[in-house]
Amino acid sequence: MTALFSFELKAGDGAARTGAISTPRGEVRTPAFMPVGTAGTVKAMLPESVRATGADILLGNTYHLMLRPGAERVARLGGLHAFMNWDRPILTDSGGFQVMSLAGLRKLTEEGVAFKSHIDGSKHMLTPERSMEIQRLLGSDIVMCFDECPALPASEQAVAESMALSMRWAKRSKEAFGERPGHALFGIQQGGVTRELRSESAEKLKEIGFDGYAVGGLAVGEGQEAMFGVLDYAPAMLPEDKPRYLMGVGKPDDIVGAVKRGIDMMDCVLPSRSGRTGQAWTRRGQVNIKNARHMDDPRPLDEACTCPACRSYSRAYLHHVFRSQEIISSMLLTWHNLHYYQELMAGMRAAIAEGWFAAWEAEFHATRAEGDIEPL
Repeated sequence: MTALFSFELKAGDGAARTGAISTPRGEVRTPAFMPVGTAGTVKAMLPESVRATGADILLGNTYHLMLRPGAERVARLGGLHAFMNWDRPILTDSGGFQVMSLAGLRKLTEEGVAFKSHIDGSKHMLTPERSMEIQRLLGSDIVMCFDECPALPASEQAVAESMALSMRWAKRSKEAFGERPGHALFGIQQGGVTRELRSESAEKLKEIGFDGYAVGGLAVGEGQEAMFGVLDYAPAMLPEDKPRYLMGVGKPDDIVGAVKRGIDMMDCVLPSRSGRTGQAWTRRGQVNIKNARHMDDPRPLDEACTCPACRSYSRAYLHHVFRSQEIISSMLLTWHNLHYYQELMAGMRAAIAEGWFAAWEAEFHATRAEGDIEPL
């Protein structure tokens, strides 16, 4: 395996970009959507099925894998790639999001975060140094800095203090990461919805120097309009020749809007979580398969889709297995959703490369506005 990690921009159309991230475990075509494999699995999917949807890279979760089965155990068993049977690139988040989402179970200090496990109440300490160690033990290809992210809305003072702490932790993360040829470390921009704080964060990250940069602290309650407002300027604050990753986003129209504004990578639990709750994402918007209107419908979810759920099964069948709580319902709907998300990314990559992204985006919104097909 080559020891190189690199990013090549191949084309741009407005602020939208397409390119490729090269890693020892393969290429990641950008813009890229990363399915979320929180605990070493994309729920209801085999790794080869995830790959068949077109995914080049998965996301794993430092906090959850630290608690169960434990990073040291995963390392003894050959690392996360071998453990979960995924030989393509893996990005691991740092555990920072859990600092926010599990606020009732933690104590935050300059050193790091003391957690009580949500599983058994056991006590753990997560610091920038420990986060880097866990991600090294997991063997992830792209490592995220340890950061702290306040839920929005929050006071500007609280956001400023949080951003400053994250920047100090970013420096410690870089020092703890060390030299790891073939592996990349990404810094995370914070600053809420305040332009000046975002700018200050970006400057501090560039001063430290990273292999890629994330826009963090969005999709945490601020709403799409506010998120797009930040994305109108935040990506351009980051180095043009490095990948830009928007964390935790999102719905299809969020993703299209983010790519339009210069984002290269995204992740979200939404397509897999929706699949388990009977929600399918299609070109025409969202379909709730549990609704009775599908009970006698022999048509596929989406006649233009080539995923197994659409190629071989009817809406009536999908409605039946969801209502019957059969496991195949989660499998088929998750596969469909992940397939659709990857088709979305492929469509944007082609449109950017060919210089007609604006026309592609207009058609995307127009088709969604038509809504689902009429009931029989």
